[in-house]
Amino acid sequence: MTDVGDALTRAEEDELGRRRQGNTEKPKSGKPKGEKSIEGNGPWVPPSSDGTHPVAGQDDSVVSPLADSEERVIEGALRPKRLDDFVGQARVREQLTLLLHSALRRSRPPDHVLLSGPPGLGKTTIAMIIAAELGAPLRITSGPAIERSGDLAAVLSTLQEGEVLFIDEIHRLARPAEEMLYLAMEDFRVDIVVGKGPGATAIPLDIAPFTLVGATTRAGLLPAPLRDRFGFTGHLDFYRPEDLEIIVARSAGLLGVRIEDGGIEELSLRSRGTPRIANRLLRRVRDYAEVRADGRVTRELTRTALELYEVDELGLDRLDRGVLDALIRRFGGGPVGLSTLAVAVAEEAETVEVVAEPFLVRHGLIARTPRGRVATPAGWAHLGLTPPPSADLPTLFD
Repeated sequence: MTDVGDALTRAEEDELGRRRQGNTEKPKSGKPKGEKSIEGNGPWVPPSSDGTHPVAGQDDSVVSPLADSEERVIEGALRPKRLDDFVGQARVREQLTLLLHSALRRSRPPDHVLLSGPPGLGKTTIAMIIAAELGAPLRITSGPAIERSGDLAAVLSTLQEGEVLFIDEIHRLARPAEEMLYLAMEDFRVDIVVGKGPGATAIPLDIAPFTLVGATTRAGLLPAPLRDRFGFTGHLDFYRPEDLEIIVARSAGLLGVRIEDGGIEELSLRSRGTPRIANRLLRRVRDYAEVRADGRVTRELTRTALELYEVDELGLDRLDRGVLDALIRRFGGGPVGLSTLAVAVAEEAETVEVVAEPFLVRHGLIARTPRGRVATPAGWAHLGLTPPPSADLPTLFD
């Protein structure tokens, strides 16, 4: 535990030190553009879906499933290193265990792996675990970072036999790179085009057998030819509260947080089924306990701290409650259009649709109908209100 804590402290100090000095450049590694390599278990800061490191949720929300660069540094020290330590996703974990152990018995790289699911559920962690289980180096890049087929060729040509290549947000690969990847995944070779026009020549280049691990938050955007070339596809679902309790307890031990069972349970219930959010709330509650109390996290202290951070008992934050409140109090429960609802809460329509609506719909607080957004009976009840008889409540056929 001491080693992990020391690694966490050093990583945080290095990253924050660069930011204070105005130096956001990372040390040069000699790798091709858009690529990072990792060997061992040190903290790693992966690129985000657009190749940058956005502020979490773009709205400073403590319950956003996205993470900024500083938070990813902390996550690196909290990630489990082996499948046996990975909590939740039991079916995917068991399937991966069979896939990896079978490959090790045959002394061959396993089939290519596609991981899909919402952000914050552990796709990057599983990619790192796959490499660790195989005892192979892990090469890391992201779809938006590969702008041309030449960028991908530079990465593939330097792979060692059995190496694991992780491409985050693989659905955002450029089309030329995507077409090159088809041949690389099937035949372990790429065609390098030299010259232009009628005089162009394709030079075949063999590459070492490797395992591709692709991660995507939008599996529906993957072209069918690319999706079909993955031998294994695992979909990550939101975590159950009991699984999140184990994750929070483990993270609290690594961070040295004194937390009672009631505090662990309260955090797991407000984490939206997402480990990243659970770990973030744990750190915020820890800060509150150290400054305003004796450092021990109890259920009552957890509730008080999360009330300060505007996270209610269901995990709704300021934006979520603002959307629900506007829909019910200003528009009588709907139906109301997205743009009108966004104006009512002073947010962009895309922010309401992408950040707030998925969680509200998943928890049955609002419904999306052809006529617009409508509050459900559960949404009215969450605000302590009773829908009037004339309210246009959604039905099974909407």
